[in-house]
Amino acid sequence: MSGDDKTQKTTAGFRNAEWTMSGLPEGTSVSVFPLRTHDGAACNGFLYWRGQPNTVICIMHPREFLATHYLIPDLVGAGFAVFTQTSRSVGNDLRLEHEVALLDVAAGLIQLRELGFEKIVLLGNSGGASLYTFYNQQSLLSPAARLDRTPGGRPVKLDEADLPEPDGLAYVSPHPGQGIILLNCIDGSVIDEADAFSVDPALDPLSPANGFADPPSSAGYEPAYVEKYRAAQRARVERLDAIAHELIDTRMTARKRFKESDADDDRRIGAHTPVMTIWRTAADLRYFDLSLDPSDRKYGSVWGQDPYQSNYGNVGFARFCSPESWLSTWSGLSSKAEMAKTAPSVEQPSIVISYTGDNTVYPSDSAAIFEALGSSDKVKHSVRGDHHGHALAEGEEPGRIEVGRLLTEWLAARFPAEKE
Repeated sequence: MSGDDKTQKTTAGFRNAEWTMSGLPEGTSVSVFPLRTHDGAACNGFLYWRGQPNTVICIMHPREFLATHYLIPDLVGAGFAVFTQTSRSVGNDLRLEHEVALLDVAAGLIQLRELGFEKIVLLGNSGGASLYTFYNQQSLLSPAARLDRTPGGRPVKLDEADLPEPDGLAYVSPHPGQGIILLNCIDGSVIDEADAFSVDPALDPLSPANGFADPPSSAGYEPAYVEKYRAAQRARVERLDAIAHELIDTRMTARKRFKESDADDDRRIGAHTPVMTIWRTAADLRYFDLSLDPSDRKYGSVWGQDPYQSNYGNVGFARFCSPESWLSTWSGLSSKAEMAKTAPSVEQPSIVISYTGDNTVYPSDSAAIFEALGSSDKVKHSVRGDHHGHALAEGEEPGRIEVGRLLTEWLAARFPAEKE
């Protein structure tokens, strides 16, 4: 079963980073920039260039480390500088709040303006798309109109921060936002958040009685079941939102009490920052039923083909997170980092490139993202490949190669690569 080419191998995380320094064009220079954000946090930037580039392409993800992103060699080879950046939450989204991460993005763009780059293009890959589009939305607002709090209530002083405006936005396999991704893949059959094995049999997506089938066969869920399951997923997210708010309220109320009571219990409760454990978040029906939102994708998710291992294992989306992180990043009902909410703000030139075998971003997602973009100068392409542009069949050219060509052609037509 594991060798069947109709099933999905694990591609999440670092598996999209596959070149070494020898893979860069001859003459490429690399510099590391320690960055300080407006609120004093630390993150890092990595600048790749050769010659005298006029335009820099930024690549960032809210939690992944992208210093060796697969598109860097193509972009540098075409005469552009590339700046990859970490967030303060790199490698761990336990405390990731997207509103705060906007200050991380800004720190990188401020550095690039200081270096003299005339044009900055944000390249949002996967979850980087919703982060960068959220940033773009806030950067185009007047300071007074910007968000001042996260969904969990944490103050964030975007109104006081310098948020340089980007000149263009490029998207490669962009997904609609981490919250929407989770809304679609959270297991709606869970009935007790304290019990990883709790299940409503009538909703169980891994039950043959509901249409499930092991690979290489495709599941076949009936429309009535799909509708009921989607409603259950939404209801579960609503319950988790309520839990998150209750945990935050308990802590903040204790802090207020302590100011008057000076009681030891209030001090302890006010200092306690609990972590939510959210099991079974790899159960999008489209992982298993290839007739839903049909595409060239293989059975499974970016976590692999085994639905039990990915859904019940300790590695997965939102497995451990603070209540604040849940509300800001992973809740499809509370997060503001959602393309449907932020893409209309994009007035700059933009390009959307999707992969036809993507098992994280589906055709309906890509179409909705492109339609939502507010730009009058926007183009869309579809390329064969999985979520990270790997070939779908043995001997086939990896889709990421065609993406490199499409992206550099689009950039060259709109942004000067090198200074005259």
